[in-house]
Amino acid sequence: MYPWQNKIWEALVKNNTSIGHAILLKGKKGIGKLGFAKSMAKFLLCESQEIIDEACDNCLSCRWFEQNSHPDFNLVEPDALAESSNGFQTRLGSTSNDKLISTKLKNKPSKQIGIDKIRALSDVINMSSHRNGYKIILIQPAESMNIAAANALLKNLEEPPPQTLFILVAHNPHGLLPTIRSRCKQITMPVPELSLAKSWLEQNGVKEAHSALALVSNSPLTALENNTNNYYLEHMNFINNISALKKFNPLALAEELQKTDLPTMVNWMQKWCYDLMSYRITGKIRYHLSMQSRIEELVLRIDLLQLAGYLRRLIDMQRLAHHTLNPRLFLEEILISYAQLMAQARGKYVK
Repeated sequence: MYPWQNKIWEALVKNNTSIGHAILLKGKKGIGKLGFAKSMAKFLLCESQEIIDEACDNCLSCRWFEQNSHPDFNLVEPDALAESSNGFQTRLGSTSNDKLISTKLKNKPSKQIGIDKIRALSDVINMSSHRNGYKIILIQPAESMNIAAANALLKNLEEPPPQTLFILVAHNPHGLLPTIRSRCKQITMPVPELSLAKSWLEQNGVKEAHSALALVSNSPLTALENNTNNYYLEHMNFINNISALKKFNPLALAEELQKTDLPTMVNWMQKWCYDLMSYRITGKIRYHLSMQSRIEELVLRIDLLQLAGYLRRLIDMQRLAHHTLNPRLFLEEILISYAQLMAQARGKYVK
């Protein structure tokens, strides 16, 4: 639970009898939807007779939940997420022996939830719960289900099995079938106020909290993760490199970054160019707050039409970034085009 979720938690706890058979928690990425969903599951599975507004943490059910071994809780997620979160294991559905189904990586782990993961839940859905309470199935992110998986889930939502609760977590709810959305109780998860998010990050050791939040559109969990894995530092190193026009060498930078995640690098460039455009037109910066003086120097000499064209081109390059066969040539094309765009601004610094 996070402090910006207290009000919505209280509202749900007071009306938990009207939850229904399916809940859709929707909202931007990085605001704590998954943590909220797990807290809800743990609360509903708790067996203490004295709980009022949170799980007791002491009963057998709570202990099982904390050990990721509760027989009535099932997490369904793409292999790519399962790899990073629990050592190549995805819980597709409990069996009587409470086994975990291992995902063996032969190829690159999938970012989709396939129909096999939904079908694997059939035994869970069709049998009684182990503890005479809820059977809870958490699917996240729900929009990562392919069409076959979504249709298989829809059949269960149309004819809800007894004592079964589906909790769907979605960053992009419009990526779900409309028929799935219509069969869920939809809850829009709150985005924290800037002051609360900043305070929370500072308490968790993030020094440049304001700048870190701006870079991820005020998503505090994403900002915290970026601070932990040096993402923020790498992003700013990249921006410092491409904005120091006097020293900018697109070919050298392409060689240096060819092992970087390409969609991430294109996203960095999109955010930087967006800020250049935004500041030139509105005088406002959205992502790179600490770079205002550098942005002010650059935008006066940039052709707006060329910048707008480059931004449109980056949208196409973002699609290609997932499938390119030669990362170095891909980066060279992006960076050389950017250098050409900045040729007029560069003339201010190079005599």
